Amino acid sequence: MFSKLLIANRGEIACRVIKTARKLGIKTVAVYSDADREALHVRLADEAVHIGGSPAKDSYLSIDKIIAACRETGAEAVHPGYGFLSENPAFAAALADAGIIFVGPPVKAIEAMGDKITSKKIAAEAGVSTVPGHMGLIADADEAVKIATQIGYPVMIKASAGGGGKGMRIAWNDAEAREGFERSKSEAASSFGDDRIFIEKFVTEPRHIEIQVLADTHGNALYLGERECSIQRRNQKVIEEAPSPFLDEATRRSMGEQAVALARAVGYASAGTVEFIVDKDRNFYFLEMNTRLQVEHPVTELITGLDLVELMLRVAAGEKLQLTQADVKLNGWAIESRLYAEDPYRNFLPSVGRLTRYRPPEEVSCDTLVVRNDTGVFEGDEISTFYDPMIAKLCTWAPTRIAAIDAMAAALDSFEVEGVGNNLPFLSTVMDQVRFRKGQLTTGYIAEEFPNGFLGNEDVLADWYVIDVVGAAAMMMERREARRFDKVTKHHWHVQVSGVGDYPVTLRQGGPETQVDIGDQTDTATLFEWAPGDTLARLEWAATIEGAEGHVAVLKVDQTTSGFRVRFRGYDLRVQVLAPHIAQYLKYMPVKVPPDLSRFLLCPMPGQVVRIDVAEGDIVEDGQPLAIVEAMKMENVLKAEKRARVAKVRVQPGAVLAVDEVILEFEEV
Repeated sequence: MFSKLLIANRGEIACRVIKTARKLGIKTVAVYSDADREALHVRLADEAVHIGGSPAKDSYLSIDKIIAACRETGAEAVHPGYGFLSENPAFAAALADAGIIFVGPPVKAIEAMGDKITSKKIAAEAGVSTVPGHMGLIADADEAVKIATQIGYPVMIKASAGGGGKGMRIAWNDAEAREGFERSKSEAASSFGDDRIFIEKFVTEPRHIEIQVLADTHGNALYLGERECSIQRRNQKVIEEAPSPFLDEATRRSMGEQAVALARAVGYASAGTVEFIVDKDRNFYFLEMNTRLQVEHPVTELITGLDLVELMLRVAAGEKLQLTQADVKLNGWAIESRLYAEDPYRNFLPSVGRLTRYRPPEEVSCDTLVVRNDTGVFEGDEISTFYDPMIAKLCTWAPTRIAAIDAMAAALDSFEVEGVGNNLPFLSTVMDQVRFRKGQLTTGYIAEEFPNGFLGNEDVLADWYVIDVVGAAAMMMERREARRFDKVTKHHWHVQVSGVGDYPVTLRQGGPETQVDIGDQTDTATLFEWAPGDTLARLEWAATIEGAEGHVAVLKVDQTTSGFRVRFRGYDLRVQVLAPHIAQYLKYMPVKVPPDLSRFLLCPMPGQVVRIDVAEGDIVEDGQPLAIVEAMKMENVLKAEKRARVAKVRVQPGAVLAVDEVILEFEEV
């Protein structure tokens, strides 16, 4: 085993690799850009080397600088993590030429599987089921439309060198095929330096299920079960689980054996992932092979008890695998939620800024529950525009799927993130959805469940949720008043919850317990942890109402003038708590009307204007492309929402904009 390892990456995956290296007694070297001088992975590593400017091309994508860092520190091996240079054969070859071990597969395997066109041909030759499509290069948008028509809509337009959802579009007609080709080609060129595009049939009602494979340099190869990764936005995964709730043992074995056959066909060694699309009848088709560690590897670790990073390091050091296929046992269920700095209320567009509050839930590891948080940030850290907006990967494990989901919901409840837009409300909402809990998943889940975009948890509050929010609000106001006046001044309150209802509340204290009467409902709080200034309120109810027996609720709390803002399970509620004699006058209060912004095209996220497609005086139609804004290497097409005339173009291509900065002004036609 080598004694010093350089991690050619950043963020949570760099921290993850450092953790295992430390367990094995291997010294670690971090590399960092200007933007990452104070990053967590830099703090955790034994040594750190500055390798350039904030843009990835000036630092994390510079092969020469990373090799120079190895020579400077004496690092004998490099773990690439995922993204950046992890699947770049030139990087692996350059390390080999420098006498440095690459913790990953052989160069030829990376080359073969890194090109999606070549990989599909190899997969077909190895007996792996593949999706029908056109694997040749496509010259222009006209040819793309012609090929898409021949294959039959819908089709998937993909970058040959793509990954992470970049350079990928679904087209349902000629217009979308033309636009999708242009955007995929442009994204592919800027993200991968390779603008080759291919087209394949898009499978309807698809599930995205992948097989984790592991091979050594002694001819051993095996699979470690599957991961269900169907919940995606912009073709990028958000929630993953292992195993899949859809596969039966026969399909799992067949997929696993085909994945191993492909690994053997390319002489694979290390950890890798073979991705499949699976239809409603459990027919499966090869998508691609990722010749690296996957973002979602923790769920496989949790159900197998294996450390994939350790196994990668051992294989890279020339060791033989100490387990066989028969030794691989899948135990329990694991869920992973990717916490992103992105605004789910704005179509999951990236958000940037400083983490003014970052408090993950307590990590747990016992026979019946695991809560694990892989992260690369800390409170006070900054989310920049230069890199992927992932904040953390929260994982839970339990003996059953429903128990793992419930554990995830509870962990998300107590996860505090402030300062940047984030997808915590979305993740919490999904955990509560009946369809998700039943395992009825497809890659179109988000579009199907939130056809008008994510607007928060819009389901009617269940009775016990009302008890949680209203009862907590009344008890919080009582404590707040007691602090202000050095005594409890009220026992009767009127609680108004935005969009839910008005509730008369009576509190009766009996020793450590509080009986709470909310309208015609009665419950008893056996535990209430909150003091003025706290950002979380923890309650335990005796639960006399059906469906909530013995439950614990954790609410995120912000104090307002006459009440609280309460966030819980995807709900974002404004709660007013008033004395009854004041509450009777609420109906006379005027309602503030929000400003009309429909005559502006606003920049939905921090980004750079790539193109303006209209000019002053043009009349635009509903759905017409107006501008393209690039954020975090994704090109976002902004479209008209109604027929109008362009009155003024406020910015030009190349401009760097903040959220809600005006791009265009409209006037009625």
